[in-house]
Amino acid sequence: MKKFNVLTLAAVTLFLTACGGKSSEEVKTTEEQQVAEKTGEVLAVNLETSKVDWKAFHKGGMAPRWGTLAIKSGEVSVEGEALTAGDFVIDMTSLKVDPASVTEKDKKYSELEGHLKSADFFDVEKNPTADFKITSVTALDGAAAKDAVAGANKTISGNLTLKGKALNVTFPAKVTVANGTVTLEAKFTVNRTDWDIKFGSSEADPAEWMISKDIEIGINVSTAKK
Repeated sequence: MKKFNVLTLAAVTLFLTACGGKSSEEVKTTEEQQVAEKTGEVLAVNLETSKVDWKAFHKGGMAPRWGTLAIKSGEVSVEGEALTAGDFVIDMTSLKVDPASVTEKDKKYSELEGHLKSADFFDVEKNPTADFKITSVTALDGAAAKDAVAGANKTISGNLTLKGKALNVTFPAKVTVANGTVTLEAKFTVNRTDWDIKFGSSEADPAEWMISKDIEIGINVSTAKK
């Protein structure tokens, strides 16, 4: 295994959102579910305005790193004023580290980007894309989790595939259908080890021990105007 840098390990994850403290609530994962059928009108995702944000940490929420991923393709379907289905392909080769998250004078954000793309982590040469496919959209029942996006009004479930492994996740989201466009905003936390994203040979390995298992994911999707 390549020699590693402890500070680099802080970002051993994927997908997340905005700056701030680490969330303590993780969404539960289940086995891959049947994808929702697209009914009604199908709309293409606006690739210029849509993105995935990510944030990762050292243990205890220390030394966060954050950045973005581009959405390569995607579409959603709406029937009436309701979102019925959707799928998005995420370009893993587009992974960016925000320079503002790397504050140490002897560290370079570009080196971190390269390390995350390497076989040590996401191995983007072999896994150039990830994807999310909606399996259900329902009205939000009760209060949203404290770390949910403001204004959440729906509960979305979908299959999240990372490094070839698909698991179903469920999270609150804010969905708006108006003026011929759809916007979908969500923020949630997952456990990276559910997708076998690990660094080191065991839980006792310092390389793995130094990194929080939490990944914050932010989804910001809008459709192109007709």
